[in-house]
Amino acid sequence: MPPLLVLLRPHQWVKNAFVVAPLFFTPGMLTPHNLLQVGLGFVSFCLLASAVYVLNDSMDRAADRLHPEKRLRPLAAGTVSPAQAVLLLLLLGAGGLALAVALGRGFLEIALLYLVLNIAYSIWLKQVSIVDVMLVATGYVLRIYAGAALIGVTASVWIIVCAGLVSLFIALAKRRDDVVRALGSEHRSALAGYTKPFLDAAIGIVLGGLVVSYIIYTTDQSVMQRFGTERLYLTTPFVIMGVLRYLQIALVEERSGSPTTIVLTDRFLILCVLGWIACFAALIYA
Repeated sequence: MPPLLVLLRPHQWVKNAFVVAPLFFTPGMLTPHNLLQVGLGFVSFCLLASAVYVLNDSMDRAADRLHPEKRLRPLAAGTVSPAQAVLLLLLLGAGGLALAVALGRGFLEIALLYLVLNIAYSIWLKQVSIVDVMLVATGYVLRIYAGAALIGVTASVWIIVCAGLVSLFIALAKRRDDVVRALGSEHRSALAGYTKPFLDAAIGIVLGGLVVSYIIYTTDQSVMQRFGTERLYLTTPFVIMGVLRYLQIALVEERSGSPTTIVLTDRFLILCVLGWIACFAALIYA
């Protein structure tokens, strides 16, 4: 791809699918108008997220040159100039915010919060261990709140908890990959606050909480009444298999440095995700 397009990291836009989650879990709100709203919200977050990626790469270009893979990024490799990056960042940010304004105050406030937190992350907070992974997880949660604001519903606490734990697990697995590769604090100072045993223990705690939370969610009486089915537990095997497969990639194969690439290329994981979506959709839309 052209360097400017690479700088946008279009493969990372799959993360913005979290904006769609509230609509998926609210069958009664599935209308053409809401589909359009959520689609535009997805585009807005793609633009804002790419603006953040450009900012992050601009600030990290010196450190990225020390990374075996990140050194190939356009700014670190010198295929895109800092001036070009700044112009692109401004265009993306302006476009994403303009679309957010058109989508309403609730969505705009969440989009602004997402932008502010990510700017703070890029400038400083990514250097603070524990805070860095918590902010990564917060970004996913904000996407869910944004999707709920677009269709005028309140995001379920269970969706927030499960999405937050999944994204925290992925962030911890990514840090573990950095530690295993012995990149060191010269690449990112937050790595000084992590060790392999600490991250293994943290991942175990988070995954335990995730699986228990999801099982409680699928067997909660109010949830079953809202969806009109008592068989939501049938989706649990797909979640457990997906979690175990990602854990296998992180701990056995030790290649969890690029979560998005893993999700988009690992066949076992893709089948788990598609199976979960198909099973859940069949249960609540049938």
